[in-house]
Amino acid sequence: MITERVRLTCTLILLGAGWGLTQPLIKITVSAGYQPFGLIFWQMLIGTVVLGALRWRTLGRLPVHGKTIGVWLMIASIGTLIPSATSYKAAFHLPAGVMSIVIATIPMMAFPIALALGNDRFSLRRLAGLSIGLIGVGFIALPDSSLPDRGMIAFLPLALIAPFCYAIEGNVVAKWGTAGLDPVQVLFGASAIGTIIALPLALGSGHFFVPRPPFILANLAFLLSSAIHVLVYTGYVWLIGRAGAVFAGQISYLVTGTGVLWAMLLLGESYSLWIWIALLCMGFGLMLVQPRHANAEISNAENATAGL
Repeated sequence: MITERVRLTCTLILLGAGWGLTQPLIKITVSAGYQPFGLIFWQMLIGTVVLGALRWRTLGRLPVHGKTIGVWLMIASIGTLIPSATSYKAAFHLPAGVMSIVIATIPMMAFPIALALGNDRFSLRRLAGLSIGLIGVGFIALPDSSLPDRGMIAFLPLALIAPFCYAIEGNVVAKWGTAGLDPVQVLFGASAIGTIIALPLALGSGHFFVPRPPFILANLAFLLSSAIHVLVYTGYVWLIGRAGAVFAGQISYLVTGTGVLWAMLLLGESYSLWIWIALLCMGFGLMLVQPRHANAEISNAENATAGL
Protein backbone atom coordinates (compact mmCIF):
# COMPACT_ATOMS: atom_id res chain seq x y z
CA MET A 1 0.00 0.00 0.00
CA ILE A 2 2.77 2.43 0.96
CA THR A 3 4.80 1.43 -2.10
CA GLU A 4 1.85 2.14 -4.39
CA ARG A 5 1.26 5.55 -2.81
CA VAL A 6 4.93 6.48 -3.22
CA ARG A 7 4.93 5.28 -6.82
CA LEU A 8 1.86 7.33 -7.70
CA THR A 9 3.26 10.42 -5.96
CA CYS A 10 6.62 10.15 -7.72
CA THR A 11 4.84 9.73 -11.04
CA LEU A 12 2.77 12.81 -10.31
CA ILE A 13 5.91 14.87 -9.54
CA LEU A 14 7.69 13.73 -12.71
CA LEU A 15 4.67 14.42 -14.91
CA GLY A 16 4.15 17.84 -13.36
CA ALA A 17 7.76 18.91 -13.87
CA GLY A 18 7.66 17.74 -17.49
CA TRP A 19 4.38 19.50 -18.20
CA GLY A 20 5.70 22.65 -16.52
CA LEU A 21 8.72 22.62 -18.84
CA THR A 22 6.49 22.68 -21.92
CA GLN A 23 5.19 26.17 -21.04
CA PRO A 24 8.45 28.10 -21.67
CA LEU A 25 9.24 25.81 -24.62
CA ILE A 26 5.90 26.71 -26.21
CA LYS A 27 6.59 30.39 -25.56
CA ILE A 28 9.89 30.08 -27.42
CA THR A 29 8.15 28.35 -30.32
CA VAL A 30 5.20 30.71 -30.81
CA SER A 31 7.44 33.75 -30.41
CA ALA A 32 9.10 32.71 -33.68
CA GLY A 33 5.79 33.26 -35.50
CA TYR A 34 4.51 29.70 -35.86
CA GLN A 35 0.69 29.48 -35.88
CA PRO A 36 -1.51 27.10 -33.80
CA PHE A 37 -2.93 24.62 -36.32
CA GLY A 38 0.42 24.07 -38.00
CA LEU A 39 2.00 23.36 -34.63
CA ILE A 40 -0.88 21.07 -33.63
CA PHE A 41 -0.51 19.03 -36.83
CA TRP A 42 3.18 18.40 -36.21
CA GLN A 43 2.57 17.77 -32.50
CA MET A 44 -0.04 15.14 -33.34
CA LEU A 45 2.14 13.58 -36.03
CA ILE A 46 5.12 13.38 -33.68
CA GLY A 47 2.88 11.80 -31.05
CA THR A 48 1.62 9.22 -33.56
CA VAL A 49 5.16 8.30 -34.62
CA VAL A 50 6.56 8.12 -31.06
CA LEU A 51 3.67 6.05 -29.69
CA GLY A 52 3.53 3.89 -32.82
CA ALA A 53 7.22 3.11 -32.37
CA LEU A 54 6.59 2.09 -28.76
CA ARG A 55 3.82 -0.32 -29.75
CA TRP A 56 4.52 -1.18 -33.40
CA ARG A 57 4.36 -4.92 -32.74
CA THR A 58 0.81 -4.73 -31.38
CA LEU A 59 -0.71 -2.11 -33.70
CA GLY A 60 -2.38 -4.83 -35.75
CA ARG A 61 -4.34 -5.89 -32.66
CA LEU A 62 -5.53 -2.37 -31.85
CA PRO A 63 -9.29 -2.60 -31.22
CA VAL A 64 -11.16 -0.35 -33.64
CA HIS A 65 -14.91 -0.02 -33.11
CA GLY A 66 -17.48 2.62 -32.24
CA LYS A 67 -16.55 2.99 -28.57
CA THR A 68 -12.79 3.23 -29.10
CA ILE A 69 -13.22 5.69 -31.97
CA GLY A 70 -15.44 7.78 -29.67
CA VAL A 71 -12.71 7.80 -27.00
CA TRP A 72 -10.06 8.80 -29.53
CA LEU A 73 -12.21 11.62 -30.91
CA MET A 74 -12.92 12.90 -27.39
CA ILE A 75 -9.25 12.85 -26.36
CA ALA A 76 -8.13 14.37 -29.66
CA SER A 77 -10.67 17.22 -29.54
CA ILE A 78 -10.95 18.31 -25.90
CA GLY A 79 -7.58 16.91 -24.90
CA THR A 80 -5.40 18.43 -27.62
CA LEU A 81 -7.02 20.23 -30.57
CA ILE A 82 -9.08 22.80 -28.66
CA PRO A 83 -6.78 23.39 -25.66
CA SER A 84 -3.62 23.48 -27.79
CA ALA A 85 -5.11 25.91 -30.32
CA THR A 86 -6.18 28.33 -27.59
CA SER A 87 -3.03 27.84 -25.51
CA TYR A 88 -0.67 28.50 -28.42
CA LYS A 89 -2.55 31.70 -29.24
CA ALA A 90 -2.60 32.85 -25.61
CA ALA A 91 1.06 31.88 -25.07
CA PHE A 92 2.15 34.33 -27.77
CA HIS A 93 0.69 37.21 -25.76
CA LEU A 94 1.04 36.10 -22.12
CA PRO A 95 4.18 35.34 -20.06
CA ALA A 96 4.95 31.63 -19.77
CA GLY A 97 4.76 31.87 -15.97
CA VAL A 98 1.22 33.25 -16.14
CA MET A 99 0.23 30.38 -18.46
CA SER A 100 1.57 27.98 -15.83
CA ILE A 101 -0.43 29.67 -13.08
CA VAL A 102 -3.60 29.46 -15.18
CA ILE A 103 -3.12 25.68 -15.46
CA ALA A 104 -3.70 25.53 -11.69
CA THR A 105 -7.41 26.10 -12.32
CA ILE A 106 -7.86 22.53 -13.62
CA PRO A 107 -8.92 20.97 -10.27
CA MET A 108 -11.09 23.99 -9.49
CA MET A 109 -12.92 23.59 -12.77
CA ALA A 110 -12.97 19.82 -12.33
CA PHE A 111 -14.86 20.07 -9.03
CA PRO A 112 -18.18 21.50 -10.32
CA ILE A 113 -17.98 19.23 -13.37
CA ALA A 114 -17.45 16.24 -11.07
CA LEU A 115 -20.54 17.28 -9.08
CA ALA A 116 -22.60 17.54 -12.27
CA LEU A 117 -21.50 14.07 -13.43
CA GLY A 118 -21.90 12.49 -10.00
CA ASN A 119 -18.18 11.82 -9.67
CA ASP A 120 -17.94 13.72 -6.37
CA ARG A 121 -19.94 15.12 -3.46
CA PHE A 122 -20.45 18.74 -2.49
CA SER A 123 -18.12 20.22 0.13
CA LEU A 124 -18.04 23.76 1.55
CA ARG A 125 -14.29 23.41 2.06
CA ARG A 126 -13.71 22.68 -1.60
CA LEU A 127 -16.14 25.41 -2.65
CA ALA A 128 -13.97 27.80 -0.63
CA GLY A 129 -10.91 26.52 -2.49
CA LEU A 130 -12.66 27.13 -5.81
CA SER A 131 -13.54 30.68 -4.72
CA ILE A 132 -9.96 31.45 -3.62
CA GLY A 133 -8.68 30.16 -6.94
CA LEU A 134 -11.02 32.53 -8.76
CA ILE A 135 -9.70 35.36 -6.59
CA GLY A 136 -6.21 34.37 -7.75
CA VAL A 137 -7.32 34.74 -11.37
CA GLY A 138 -8.71 38.14 -10.39
CA PHE A 139 -5.32 39.22 -9.08
CA ILE A 140 -3.89 38.51 -12.52
CA ALA A 141 -6.66 40.27 -14.43
CA LEU A 142 -7.73 43.27 -12.34
CA PRO A 143 -4.73 45.26 -11.01
CA ASP A 144 -3.23 47.66 -13.54
CA SER A 145 0.32 46.58 -12.70
CA SER A 146 -0.23 42.81 -12.64
CA LEU A 147 0.88 42.19 -16.25
CA PRO A 148 3.62 43.91 -18.27
CA ASP A 149 0.98 45.16 -20.72
CA ARG A 150 -2.70 45.72 -19.88
CA GLY A 151 -3.62 44.54 -23.35
CA MET A 152 -2.58 41.03 -22.31
CA ILE A 153 -5.71 40.73 -20.16
CA ALA A 154 -7.82 40.20 -23.28
CA PHE A 155 -6.06 36.86 -23.78
CA LEU A 156 -6.57 35.58 -20.22
CA PRO A 157 -10.03 34.07 -20.98
CA LEU A 158 -8.46 32.35 -23.98
CA ALA A 159 -5.82 30.82 -21.70
CA LEU A 160 -8.57 29.50 -19.39
CA ILE A 161 -10.13 27.38 -22.15
CA ALA A 162 -7.36 24.76 -21.94
CA PRO A 163 -7.76 23.95 -18.21
CA PHE A 164 -11.53 23.83 -18.70
CA CYS A 165 -11.06 21.23 -21.46
CA TYR A 166 -8.66 19.21 -19.31
CA ALA A 167 -11.14 19.31 -16.42
CA ILE A 168 -13.89 17.92 -18.67
CA GLU A 169 -11.58 15.27 -20.09
CA GLY A 170 -10.42 14.05 -16.67
CA ASN A 171 -13.98 13.66 -15.43
CA VAL A 172 -15.18 11.94 -18.59
CA VAL A 173 -12.34 9.41 -18.44
CA ALA A 174 -12.89 8.88 -14.70
CA LYS A 175 -16.62 8.24 -15.16
CA TRP A 176 -16.78 6.26 -18.39
CA GLY A 177 -13.24 4.90 -18.79
CA THR A 178 -11.46 4.40 -22.11
CA ALA A 179 -13.33 1.45 -23.66
CA GLY A 180 -10.70 -1.01 -22.50
CA LEU A 181 -7.79 0.85 -24.14
CA ASP A 182 -4.54 1.25 -22.25
CA PRO A 183 -2.95 4.74 -22.05
CA VAL A 184 -0.63 4.23 -25.03
CA GLN A 185 -3.50 2.94 -27.17
CA VAL A 186 -5.62 5.92 -26.11
CA LEU A 187 -2.99 8.48 -27.05
CA PHE A 188 -1.88 6.69 -30.22
CA GLY A 189 -5.41 6.55 -31.60
CA ALA A 190 -6.15 10.12 -30.52
CA SER A 191 -2.91 11.36 -32.08
CA ALA A 192 -3.59 9.54 -35.34
CA ILE A 193 -7.14 10.88 -35.60
CA GLY A 194 -5.99 14.30 -34.47
CA THR A 195 -3.35 14.37 -37.21
CA ILE A 196 -6.02 13.68 -39.83
CA ILE A 197 -8.24 16.44 -38.43
CA ALA A 198 -5.44 18.96 -37.94
CA LEU A 199 -4.00 18.69 -41.46
CA PRO A 200 -6.95 20.30 -43.33
CA LEU A 201 -7.28 22.86 -40.52
CA ALA A 202 -3.62 23.81 -40.92
CA LEU A 203 -3.85 23.95 -44.71
CA GLY A 204 -7.14 25.85 -44.76
CA SER A 205 -6.01 28.42 -42.21
CA GLY A 206 -2.64 28.96 -43.84
CA HIS A 207 -0.89 27.78 -40.68
CA PHE A 208 0.80 24.78 -42.30
CA PHE A 209 4.59 24.81 -42.47
CA VAL A 210 7.38 22.36 -43.18
CA PRO A 211 10.44 22.63 -40.90
CA ARG A 212 13.52 23.23 -43.02
CA PRO A 213 17.17 23.84 -42.18
CA PRO A 214 18.75 25.88 -40.85
CA PHE A 215 16.81 24.86 -37.77
CA ILE A 216 16.42 27.55 -35.14
CA LEU A 217 15.90 27.35 -31.39
CA ALA A 218 12.13 27.49 -31.87
CA ASN A 219 12.23 24.26 -33.93
CA LEU A 220 14.21 22.43 -31.28
CA ALA A 221 11.98 23.79 -28.50
CA PHE A 222 8.87 22.59 -30.34
CA LEU A 223 10.33 19.14 -31.01
CA LEU A 224 11.23 18.77 -27.33
CA SER A 225 7.88 20.08 -26.08
CA SER A 226 5.99 17.73 -28.44
CA ALA A 227 7.96 14.69 -27.22
CA ILE A 228 7.42 15.70 -23.59
CA HIS A 229 3.73 16.33 -24.28
CA VAL A 230 3.02 12.85 -25.61
CA LEU A 231 4.95 11.12 -22.80
CA VAL A 232 3.41 13.25 -20.05
CA TYR A 233 -0.06 12.95 -21.53
CA THR A 234 0.19 9.16 -21.67
CA GLY A 235 1.25 9.12 -18.03
CA TYR A 236 -1.55 11.52 -17.10
CA VAL A 237 -4.23 9.33 -18.68
CA TRP A 238 -2.75 6.32 -16.86
CA LEU A 239 -2.74 8.23 -13.58
CA ILE A 240 -6.41 9.23 -13.94
CA GLY A 241 -7.41 5.61 -14.36
CA ARG A 242 -5.13 4.39 -11.57
CA ALA A 243 -5.68 7.01 -8.87
CA GLY A 244 -8.73 9.00 -9.93
CA ALA A 245 -9.35 12.38 -11.56
CA VAL A 246 -9.01 14.35 -8.32
CA PHE A 247 -5.62 12.90 -7.38
CA ALA A 248 -4.37 13.27 -10.95
CA GLY A 249 -5.63 16.86 -10.91
CA GLN A 250 -3.04 17.67 -8.25
CA ILE A 251 -0.57 17.76 -11.12
CA SER A 252 -1.58 21.42 -11.35
CA TYR A 253 0.44 22.21 -8.22
CA LEU A 254 3.57 20.95 -9.91
CA VAL A 255 2.84 22.31 -13.38
CA THR A 256 2.30 25.74 -11.87
CA GLY A 257 5.32 25.76 -9.57
CA THR A 258 7.79 24.20 -11.97
CA GLY A 259 6.39 26.16 -14.91
CA VAL A 260 7.08 29.45 -13.15
CA LEU A 261 10.58 28.27 -12.19
CA TRP A 262 11.33 27.01 -15.72
CA ALA A 263 10.15 30.35 -17.17
CA MET A 264 12.39 32.30 -14.80
CA LEU A 265 15.35 30.03 -15.57
CA LEU A 266 14.98 29.69 -19.35
CA LEU A 267 13.29 32.97 -20.31
CA GLY A 268 14.43 35.30 -17.55
CA GLU A 269 10.83 36.26 -16.73
CA SER A 270 10.05 38.33 -13.67
CA TYR A 271 6.64 38.99 -12.17
CA SER A 272 4.79 41.71 -10.32
CA LEU A 273 3.69 41.37 -6.70
CA TRP A 274 0.14 40.70 -7.92
CA ILE A 275 1.26 37.64 -9.87
CA TRP A 276 3.00 36.22 -6.80
CA ILE A 277 -0.13 36.86 -4.71
CA ALA A 278 -2.16 35.10 -7.41
CA LEU A 279 0.25 32.15 -7.22
CA LEU A 280 -0.24 31.95 -3.44
CA CYS A 281 -4.02 32.09 -3.85
CA MET A 282 -3.88 29.31 -6.41
CA GLY A 283 -1.76 27.16 -4.12
CA PHE A 284 -4.06 27.70 -1.15
CA GLY A 285 -7.14 27.18 -3.28
CA LEU A 286 -5.73 23.92 -4.64
CA MET A 287 -4.99 22.75 -1.12
CA LEU A 288 -8.62 23.28 -0.15
CA VAL A 289 -10.19 21.92 -3.30
CA GLN A 290 -8.49 18.54 -2.90
CA PRO A 291 -10.60 16.03 -0.92
CA ARG A 292 -9.78 15.32 2.72
CA HIS A 293 -9.48 11.62 1.97
CA ALA A 294 -7.22 11.79 -1.06
CA ASN A 295 -5.07 9.01 0.41
CA ALA A 296 -8.11 6.79 0.70
CA GLU A 297 -8.76 7.40 -2.97
CA ILE A 298 -5.23 6.18 -3.76
CA SER A 299 -5.68 3.11 -1.57
CA ASN A 300 -8.97 2.24 -3.21
CA ALA A 301 -7.36 2.70 -6.62
CA GLU A 302 -4.92 -0.09 -5.82
CA ASN A 303 -7.74 -2.59 -6.34
CA ALA A 304 -9.51 -0.70 -9.12
CA THR A 305 -9.88 -2.02 -12.64
CA ALA A 306 -10.40 1.29 -14.39
CA GLY A 307 -9.87 -0.10 -17.87
CA LEU A 308 -6.41 1.42 -18.19
